[in-house]
Amino acid sequence: MKDINILLIEDNEGDILLTVEAFEECRLVNRINTIKDGKLAIGYFESLGERDDTPHLVLLDINLPRANGHEVLNYIKSHEKYRTIPVIMLTTSSAQSDILKSYNNHVNCYITKPIDLEDFMIVISKIESFWTSTVSLPSQ
Repeated sequence: MKDINILLIEDNEGDILLTVEAFEECRLVNRINTIKDGKLAIGYFESLGERDDTPHLVLLDINLPRANGHEVLNYIKSHEKYRTIPVIMLTTSSAQSDILKSYNNHVNCYITKPIDLEDFMIVISKIESFWTSTVSLPSQ
């Protein structure tokens, strides 16, 4: 099994814990880094040249403090160095305007978080299965 570096950009502590727990239940080896603020997420990408921990996959919420998920997505996809990183918008918003804006900014997929705990765990396991076992990701 390949080692995947996942960046979770999420400010809700409960959603962070659920997401990490769901990945752990899949028992696949992954590194999950968490950033709880949109501006800090942009700063993370700005400083990646100094570090060697470029994520293979980003899980991004829309509702973030200081810079929202659309701003973070726009930053990632507007930089040639990062635009090949798959970004999954994982958010509570099911608004068509958010979905359209995300795809217009080149999100790789948009998932509305299920409210039910069991359904949430199923969604995370499907994300992990698809992105770690099925697709080929670019090497960093």
